[in-house]
Amino acid sequence: MDKISCTKVGVLPGESEDKPSGKMGYKVGSRGIKCEKLRNLIIRAVKTHKSNSSNPASSTPGESRFWAIGITLLLIVMWTCGMQSMAFQNAKWPAATLKFIHPAVIIPERVYRNNGYLTVSSNGGLNQMRSGISDMVTIARFLNLTLVVPELDNTSFWQDNSQFGDIFDVDHFIDSLKEEVLPIFRKFEIVHFLKTDARLSNNELPENVQKMRCKVYYEGLRFTPHLEKIGKKVVSILRKKGPFLALHLRYEKDMLAFTGCTKELNKQEVDELTSMRYACPWWKEKKINSTQKREEGLCPMTPGEVGLALKALDIDPEIQVYIAAGEIYGKEKRLEGLRAFYPNLVKKETLLPSSDLGEIKDHSNRMAAVDYIVSLASDIFAPSYDGNMAKVVEGHRRYLGYKTTIRLDRKVLVTLIDKYKSGKMRWDEFSDSVKKAHRGLMGGPVERLKIPGKPKEEDYFYLDPEECLPKMYPSSQGKRSDKKKH
Repeated sequence: MDKISCTKVGVLPGESEDKPSGKMGYKVGSRGIKCEKLRNLIIRAVKTHKSNSSNPASSTPGESRFWAIGITLLLIVMWTCGMQSMAFQNAKWPAATLKFIHPAVIIPERVYRNNGYLTVSSNGGLNQMRSGISDMVTIARFLNLTLVVPELDNTSFWQDNSQFGDIFDVDHFIDSLKEEVLPIFRKFEIVHFLKTDARLSNNELPENVQKMRCKVYYEGLRFTPHLEKIGKKVVSILRKKGPFLALHLRYEKDMLAFTGCTKELNKQEVDELTSMRYACPWWKEKKINSTQKREEGLCPMTPGEVGLALKALDIDPEIQVYIAAGEIYGKEKRLEGLRAFYPNLVKKETLLPSSDLGEIKDHSNRMAAVDYIVSLASDIFAPSYDGNMAKVVEGHRRYLGYKTTIRLDRKVLVTLIDKYKSGKMRWDEFSDSVKKAHRGLMGGPVERLKIPGKPKEEDYFYLDPEECLPKMYPSSQGKRSDKKKH
């Protein structure tokens, strides 16, 4: 078996897959505390900040520090409480009948007496860190703290030593958020977060807070010019040949080892992945029933299953399919099932000469940034498994005007696929059933699913940042049929 480092959870760069990623920076007990009461307190605190901002001299430095620490603790406890309680829309909307009116992400001018500085150590892969940093800037603003340019996670599974400036455009980050971000470290009045993910709840926050998250994520965090150039070159090559679908194919070795999903694998492969899972202390679940997990929709779909699902959805077999992923387990042989339906498979490594990728080949987060750029620009985006990249790209595509994203319903699909393969369904029955199951799962306008007290079961904010999204105004001839599926 390949020698691996298991210092932290292993998933594709940009993913967290809700796996434990190390010890939390804070431990806050929530016994006997009602989350609703805490939520009301934090909202009241933000409103108090707003009303006092016009008179910054009204509070003393000591009072300001008190509020900074107090609100920080409230934010953390709120999340802890929540965790513990835990078309077919090819939606053929006529272009002429819809107007996209993108609400400007306008945040009230920040007038404050600086309470100090917030330093953060990001954790996880690219997309987990990106959304976490957006939340940290938001927290800094409403605690009257100035954020120091964040540190990235250099100790995770992929051993990527990239710094913030290797992936994100630092000058743009500071200029676009100049009231919120400090480029250097100052050793006084400091609040430090050891982890950045999941620090803000998805819902029940003031609209200004949600819009601030959008401003940072969609406007402040831009990739470096070098990475943008590589990503745009890939897009240009693809565009010259026609439309393309970006497939976030979660079928890498570490993902299969972690999930314990073994569909279509031989005994040697199963043994190898099992050994890898038992060797990683951060992966808490060791004994896994692969069949049961697959039936519950908790396994990555195999390349062949993805191909069958896309064909059933009437995706053009001639479309280019860009594989936005790391190395597929089993390499080209494992892709044969997908290639049988979609022969035009490509990836950045085959579209570009090795010299164009250069040093980024050895940095998984930078390679993930290129995949993000291409996925955002694609005609269709389809992830084969849930994860941070799947969620944030879908949300970003919504932000750009509800660009088509196929959210494959794995639980429904594996049942239908098994029936079709066993001869219990004709092709037309299978295809009709797949289409029916995916109405409303194509990235269109929907209301974010909210489940009070169960943040892991509700929609992630960055999957559907509705407070920041374009408003759809159908004419009398246009009717939207994209409904939320629970």
